[in-house]
Amino acid sequence: MNQKVLKTLEYDKILIRLADHAYGDETKARCLSLVPMTNREEIRLAQLQTMDAISRIIKKGRFDCSGVMDLSDSLDRVSIGGTLGAEELLSFCRLLSAAKHVKYYGTVEREDLPSDSLTDFFDGIEPLTSLCNEINRCILSPEEIADEASSTLHSIRRSIRGMNDRIHNQLSQMLGNSTTRGYLQDAVITMRDGRYCLPVKAEYKSQVQGMVHDQSSTGSTLFIEPMSVLNLNNELRELFLKEQEEIQVILATLSNQVAEYIPEIKEDYRILVELDFIFAKAAYGLEYNGIAPEFNTEHRIRIRKGRHPLLDSKKVVPIDIHLGEEFDQLVITGPNTGGKTVSLKTVGLLTLMGQAGMPIPAGERSELAIFHEIYADIGDEQSIEQNLSTFSSHITNIIDILAHADADSLVLFDELCAGTDPSEGAALAISILTHFHERGIRTMATTHYSEIKVFALSTPGIENACCEFSVETLSPTYRLLIGIPGKSNAFAISQKLGLSAHIIEEARQHISDSEQNFEDLIADLEHSKRTIEKEQLEIERYKAEITELKKQLEAKQEKLDHRREQILREANEEANAILREAKDTADEAIRNFNKYGHTVPTAKEMEAQRAKLREKMSENDKRLAKQKKETPANQNVPKNLRIGDSVKVLSMNLTGTVHTLPNAKGDLFVQMGILRSQVNIRDLVLLETPSPKKNYGKTGSGKLKMSKSISVSPEINLIGKTVDEAIAVLDKYLDDAYIAHLPSVRIVHGKGTGALRNAVHAHLRKQSYISTFHLGEYGEGDAGVTIAEFK
Repeated sequence: MNQKVLKTLEYDKILIRLADHAYGDETKARCLSLVPMTNREEIRLAQLQTMDAISRIIKKGRFDCSGVMDLSDSLDRVSIGGTLGAEELLSFCRLLSAAKHVKYYGTVEREDLPSDSLTDFFDGIEPLTSLCNEINRCILSPEEIADEASSTLHSIRRSIRGMNDRIHNQLSQMLGNSTTRGYLQDAVITMRDGRYCLPVKAEYKSQVQGMVHDQSSTGSTLFIEPMSVLNLNNELRELFLKEQEEIQVILATLSNQVAEYIPEIKEDYRILVELDFIFAKAAYGLEYNGIAPEFNTEHRIRIRKGRHPLLDSKKVVPIDIHLGEEFDQLVITGPNTGGKTVSLKTVGLLTLMGQAGMPIPAGERSELAIFHEIYADIGDEQSIEQNLSTFSSHITNIIDILAHADADSLVLFDELCAGTDPSEGAALAISILTHFHERGIRTMATTHYSEIKVFALSTPGIENACCEFSVETLSPTYRLLIGIPGKSNAFAISQKLGLSAHIIEEARQHISDSEQNFEDLIADLEHSKRTIEKEQLEIERYKAEITELKKQLEAKQEKLDHRREQILREANEEANAILREAKDTADEAIRNFNKYGHTVPTAKEMEAQRAKLREKMSENDKRLAKQKKETPANQNVPKNLRIGDSVKVLSMNLTGTVHTLPNAKGDLFVQMGILRSQVNIRDLVLLETPSPKKNYGKTGSGKLKMSKSISVSPEINLIGKTVDEAIAVLDKYLDDAYIAHLPSVRIVHGKGTGALRNAVHAHLRKQSYISTFHLGEYGEGDAGVTIAEFK
């Protein structure tokens, strides 16, 4: 891709914004040098990786790998046996710490979740935790090695501290001597060249035996090392040398350990840079709500709701553009500042971004073609040094484009052949467009020439478009209308601004009838286009309403059919039961008849049998009458239910608490003791929660539990709280829920960075009355919810 078009379409500004989202210096450099690709599979993979990174950022946030730097020079030195300094070793430690953090970030929460295109990157990281821990144990800072780095170093430093104490004691005794103190400028112990000295007045130099190491600027004070501590200072100097030798041994040992893992460290750094680069694209794409477009090799462009990424997302007007299906050239006309140039740049810039593996700011199902080159002649490029006018500079660019453009190129012209005589410029522009059209090169051009509008109307494969302009507000709407040539609106704008009507009318006389008819035709076409678009929107809305009504009707019919089958099944079962009961009664009567045929029954026995039959018939009549009696409808259906409200389930004659809110059908879950059942809202009656009465007497635990069970909700929402605030609220809530005998609770903490979720899990592990806890399943809130069960 030629570098000139990257600057013309402001692709370089996109890269600068992309680099701002990268952490490492090498990643920033890679972002600034990102160029569009032409291989379809490479583009598809880059887009897939970027969208997978966006999904991970939405779920977990973005990992931080700042501080990671290129350590190839240090690795080259240790590979030949060199020793690294403390600062270099700490740089390796930062790299490995970042690798460990990113490795943990990439782990999936459940094994049954599918992997994505980034899984192999995360799996390939080797955090080398043991090496990182060893470096941290030995090196506290670039200037300090830990005493525990080795037993030898620990022993040497203990000897140094002991020697310091001996020297201080010896010098303190001298300071305590009144005679010696009179020789001193100040009663302090100081150091010169790493040796302990006393500040002696110059005139008493001979009174203090020792070695002079320094003197004050005025010469009145000499810094003398007394003879009594000379040997002790020598021993201290030897201990300092041994300390430095041992530190070099420790650094050499750590360097050798680093050398054992050179391949792993290089691979970790490569993966971290690659992930940083991919997540930088994802983070930038999230800023403008980018999507991954589809790509084709048929030179077909279809951008839906495309937005220029460098414009304010709150003000930019999305445009729909298609090219390469019914036509291969698009001629855009309309007034200045109407959005013609922005439309050109949007198509070119989105194509570059898409081929570079970046999301594009457009709607779903947008499609881009893969072009090997993009050529653009946009803006005023006149050159005083080269003695080129605006027209000459444009023609120079066009000549270069004509020489290099082919069928795999996208060509963009802004104000084609402007800056010269209109008739000659229009003729030249038509000839250039015809040349590109005959070669099948995808071309977009903006112009004010009416001749080009007529050319586009009369030539198959070339289409007109315009940027809509509102005469009422004298401002462009920035909407792109394909299929309609633009109108200048010069007369309408002038009249709106207050130009005299007779001047405008006289100006109309200078326009030929054909030109006037053409402008009127354009206005009619634009009005018809708007009307059609409005009607299409209404039709789509009606279609959506019809589809929704059809779904509701089908659901209602299905419910009626199900109810009908249920009624028939229950009726058949009841009829069978009646027949069985009638058969049993008849069989018993026959048995009694046969029995009484051989013996003469008493009147008492016969009356008893009749009474038994009458009692059974009476019971059947009562049951049938009760079934026929219409059950009164529930007149107290709750209107605004909330989770935790106390309700009564009429069909089950049980009370409970609302566990979920009703869905579209009115179904919800109610917790009734240990029973959790799905019921319909029409089967519920909201119970009034009794207000607590003041009781200045004794209160028992039974009253406390009753109060808690009434008021405690089975769900708590911690979103928006800090960790400390959330844990305090959660701790009290768990106590209340446990006292209320709730079997389980639902803790909503959100996904975010995971800090609040981890704090909640850590707190739950400490509670003795918590049996188990787990993240919510699909439909329960997923990773943003934790379900905790009590013992």
